[in-house]
Amino acid sequence: MELINSLLAHPLTKTLSVDDPRTTEIRHEIIQSKPFLKSIYQEWYRLIIQGLGDSKNVLEIGSGAGFLKSFIPSIFTSEVMEVKNVDLVADATQLPFPSRSLDAIVMTDVLHHVPCPKDFFTEAIRCLHSGGKILMIEPWPTPWSEFIYKNLHSEPFNKNGDWTIPLSGPLSGANGALPWILFHRDLAQFKKSFPGLEIRKVDLMMPFSYLISGGVSIRFSAPGFLYRLTRYLESKLSQQKWAMFAYIEIELLPA
Repeated sequence: MELINSLLAHPLTKTLSVDDPRTTEIRHEIIQSKPFLKSIYQEWYRLIIQGLGDSKNVLEIGSGAGFLKSFIPSIFTSEVMEVKNVDLVADATQLPFPSRSLDAIVMTDVLHHVPCPKDFFTEAIRCLHSGGKILMIEPWPTPWSEFIYKNLHSEPFNKNGDWTIPLSGPLSGANGALPWILFHRDLAQFKKSFPGLEIRKVDLMMPFSYLISGGVSIRFSAPGFLYRLTRYLESKLSQQKWAMFAYIEIELLPA
């Protein structure tokens, strides 16, 4: 498997550590260069924008490889390390914003890298005003996706894990199953820990799209003209059995 992964690895990042800021910057260019993959991000961003409604003061965490700012020019973009084209360097558990100053916090494939999500949600509650939202796209386990994440993906995927991730580099530390642990397996515990947060949506999606796009780590990609057909075919499948991702929407209730 290591040999196969090495042969498929994208040549621009193959020799770089995932924790190297250059990897994040190059991944931004990779997304732009793959029309199929870019279409995935555009669809994710449309979901986020729809969930934001009329939110004005919005923070994106983990912005480095993405391009949400091209859709929302006023958004505050951030990354945990110094990279190009973001507004500020910020730790998700220590946000440099006054209390109750944000309408929303958004993230794409980020929560499962946060070493202590309890600290993140505590900080999010501090920064959001009443009615504020946390919107995210995250990996999600189904019978199909578990096979992919455990056998064909570089990040750990452990459904038996707890609410923490072993300290490592800013991006190499991960558990792809963490969102499912928080919002499904341990949902009662999450509600008890954060009674002010209401999980409004967990919508499962995209059984095959990201896989055949090659993502940011694989050199190959399906051609862009196949995107609409792929998404149509995916819509005919049971998302509970086949989805690889979830769109998650959380709201801070009035005190």
